[in-house]
Amino acid sequence: MTKVLLVGESWSTTSIHTKGFDSFITSEYSEGGDALIQILESADFDVTYMPSHVASSQFPYTVEELSPFDVILLSDIGANTLLLPGSTFIKGESNPNRLSVIKDWVEKGGGFAMIGGYLSFQGIDAKANYRNTPLAQMLPVEMEIGDDREETPQGSKLRVVKSHQITEKVDTESPELLGYQRFTAKSEAEVLIQINDHPFLVVGKYGEGRVVAYASDIGHHWAPPSFTGWSGFREIWVNSINWLAKS
Repeated sequence: MTKVLLVGESWSTTSIHTKGFDSFITSEYSEGGDALIQILESADFDVTYMPSHVASSQFPYTVEELSPFDVILLSDIGANTLLLPGSTFIKGESNPNRLSVIKDWVEKGGGFAMIGGYLSFQGIDAKANYRNTPLAQMLPVEMEIGDDREETPQGSKLRVVKSHQITEKVDTESPELLGYQRFTAKSEAEVLIQINDHPFLVVGKYGEGRVVAYASDIGHHWAPPSFTGWSGFREIWVNSINWLAKS
């Protein structure tokens, strides 16, 4: 059974409520990967989900620790979460660069995808900040220098531009997405799907491994329920996992 590690897709929100003289604070924890997890589990993939705050300390530090997995998905989690575990940031202790560990794992044959969002690729205010990390070397796309979000509140549809195992059976009429990441495909990569003439789904190889760049969310706010409930969303991800795992 193909083993998938999904990392990220969680956040906490702190709100200050002011009512005249008085104010109070509330907090809420949320996760955004449910639609994709349900799709992958229904396709008989073995999915391990690691929220962002858990990944900070528990994401593997060695290639050997990653070896049980066939595919790793990073979704809406900035580079700093993996670069700066508490033992480094708080205690000043040396640790392996876990982005280099991912790169080495892919080079040895692993499958990797980066999924878009406010803290993916470069992200909002470039705070995801992957452009100058080891992952930039293996991703099939070139990232922009600054904030790379393309907000399309009016809606944007996908267009399949190349036949491939991943685009097989994908409906040519997609629901609308509300935003995505801008990037350009590397010369050796393949653009399978476009959005507004920008690359949307790009695939490539790194060493013995395979890589995918997917330009939008797998949940709110860029991907509304009409999109994640679309049959093409399911086909794209089931096919992507199979391709990444060389199934």
